[in-house]
Amino acid sequence: MQSAELFAGCGGLALGMSRAGFRHQHMAEFDRDAVATVLHNKAKGVEHVRDWPMDLQDVREIDWKRLTSLDLVSGGPPCQPFGIGGKKRGQEDHRDMWPEAIRAVREAKPRSFLFENVRNLAGPRFRPYLEWIVSHLERPGMARETGESHAEHHARLAASRTRKEFNVVWQLVNAADFGAAQIRHRVLIFGIRSDLNVLPTPMTPTHSRDRLLWEQYITGEYWTRHGLKKGRVPILLQDRARVERLKRADVEPAGAPWVTLRDALRGLGEPDGKCNHVLQVGARVYPGHTGSPLDLPAKALKAGDHGVPGGENMMVRDDGSVRYFTTREAARLVGLPDDYEFPRSWTESMRQLGNAVPAALGAAAGGWLAAQLDGGKASSGLASARRAA
Repeated sequence: MQSAELFAGCGGLALGMSRAGFRHQHMAEFDRDAVATVLHNKAKGVEHVRDWPMDLQDVREIDWKRLTSLDLVSGGPPCQPFGIGGKKRGQEDHRDMWPEAIRAVREAKPRSFLFENVRNLAGPRFRPYLEWIVSHLERPGMARETGESHAEHHARLAASRTRKEFNVVWQLVNAADFGAAQIRHRVLIFGIRSDLNVLPTPMTPTHSRDRLLWEQYITGEYWTRHGLKKGRVPILLQDRARVERLKRADVEPAGAPWVTLRDALRGLGEPDGKCNHVLQVGARVYPGHTGSPLDLPAKALKAGDHGVPGGENMMVRDDGSVRYFTTREAARLVGLPDDYEFPRSWTESMRQLGNAVPAALGAAAGGWLAAQLDGGKASSGLASARRAA
């Protein structure tokens, strides 16, 4: 299936889509350092990346009409206008690129699209803007007129009797529920062209915390898998009731367990100075600033380094000490292969990784979309994506 991606960053979403069977015909990113990272790995011949047509480009300069016969347009418009940090100016922020994402859909007329953003977009402050985004994606041909407010445009879109150009669904997801080694909450917006007569449904999680707790504290197979003694880590207070419920039910939870930090870093060992696996000193704990425990998915990586407020870019080791993730470890949490290198500094690399969509989430979403476009049949791309995850 043929695809195009805007706001590609260092390639997390694109890699997931590639693993799901999509072939990128165009990729655009405005950040020079992120493009340099992708091109570095393209030159190295990293699987999938070697075929990416990555370009340093402002999406506002793209003529999408020349990209015909696309099965998918995907991307993650900059989240800073809607994030928890910052000034939260939303659509008034000059970095808001949702109008450009919608323009891409309007001009390219792909069979489907997938966009992701921070969950704050679905919160009370920005919910009206999310509703405008969805309404406009349903009818991208009804462009906003000069001087027309978003509320006025939304009302005009909602009152339209014309057939929707796309069937659209949005949902809040936790990347850990789809095989990522991060607890990362995002908004996903899917659309399928209405002439295909497919009504998209929300994605169904493939991984769960209950299954992880089952394997940790009931069967013990999680600890066996890591060569550790069963029950070596006490049950967290907030999980005790869940474990007791699982014991009483005595029914093995379906699906796969959440992927933990220990799972993701297995076999990597302590920093050895090779291939981005370099120790960064100075990590410390203080109230509100704690690292990620090894036996849960990591906290969501943040696009910062020492200044990250919740200690999201640190791990808590078995002896209780903390240290910062190396670039290599953070790349594993995003789902990038070990031969995927970051040629810039740790600070810059962590910024890129903190902004990246986990590849496992991208693969799950891409496989889900491919199956929808294929009439609900499981695609070979989805199967390969699951194997890669």
